[in-house]
Amino acid sequence: MSDTKINQEPFVADETQNVSSVQDDADQEAETSVEATEDALESAQREIEKLKDQILRAMAETENTRRRMKKEIDDAQKYAVGGFAKEMLNVADNFRRALEAVPEGGADGDTLKNLILGVEATERQLLSTFEKFGVKKLNPMGQPFDPHYHQVMMEAEDPSKPAGMIVQVLQPGYMIHDRLLREAMVVVAKGGPTTHKVDTSA
Repeated sequence: MSDTKINQEPFVADETQNVSSVQDDADQEAETSVEATEDALESAQREIEKLKDQILRAMAETENTRRRMKKEIDDAQKYAVGGFAKEMLNVADNFRRALEAVPEGGADGDTLKNLILGVEATERQLLSTFEKFGVKKLNPMGQPFDPHYHQVMMEAEDPSKPAGMIVQVLQPGYMIHDRLLREAMVVVAKGGPTTHKVDTSA
């Protein structure tokens, strides 16, 4: 048995090759794993950005909806009495007509004088109540005609006034907060220097 010599060099070479091959495989797997991880991170980042954009849009839409609802609630509170107030304008008109029907110096008796004072007081109280709810009277006497707030009923010859100037208010107008409740019915001057064209069909 002493004469038998086993040559181990080929086994050493094969083992080295196997180790090298395993190392290459490991490196390749590691590289593939890194690339897959990077791809996954990029995909996750894109998804995060997409979700952030959706969240921001949703937040903006929610804020817009909140503001719109707040405005609708505010408008409802401000103008809820609009229909009732418009009906009550006729009452105010009748008070004024009653007072204007009394001729100057015609209130001789105490009873009639007291009646007129009572009507005047009631009219003032009604207008004060209107103002508490944002309803204000428009008396545009002496103002230029404005088609947004006035309705021309007729024109009057008056060279002393500029054309388009309101020379008589047949029926006062009313506003409720910043909205027109009723146009004022007016008479405008026809003669005199023209300040602006008056559209009597407005």
